[in-house]
Amino acid sequence: MVRNIGVPAKPPERECTDVKCPWHGKLSLRGRMFTGTVVSAKGHKTAVIQWNYVHYVPKYERYERRKTRVVAYNPECIHAREGDIVKIMECRPLSKTKSFVVIEVIKRGEK
Repeated sequence: MVRNIGVPAKPPERECTDVKCPWHGKLSLRGRMFTGTVVSAKGHKTAVIQWNYVHYVPKYERYERRKTRVVAYNPECIHAREGDIVKIMECRPLSKTKSFVVIEVIKRGEK
């Protein structure tokens, strides 16, 4: 049974019994939504998501490349791996560093 999480995302094929899963548990979503690449999935049910952007420096009239890294909860039913492009959304704080959860894998990596 997959519940409606309130955002346009494709539900996962697998099911899980995780309470912190937005699709099969009771975790509600709120706030901002981002798309990025998984750079690390070594932690237990944890993924580090990164996305790049450019920032304008007025003094030098040039752009510099920057990156943002966010630690997100990775439910068992989604199971994002390194190299995957994922969609994450903000939720209540799940631990000291995790306030985001992976809601969809947009594209699987090469591995």
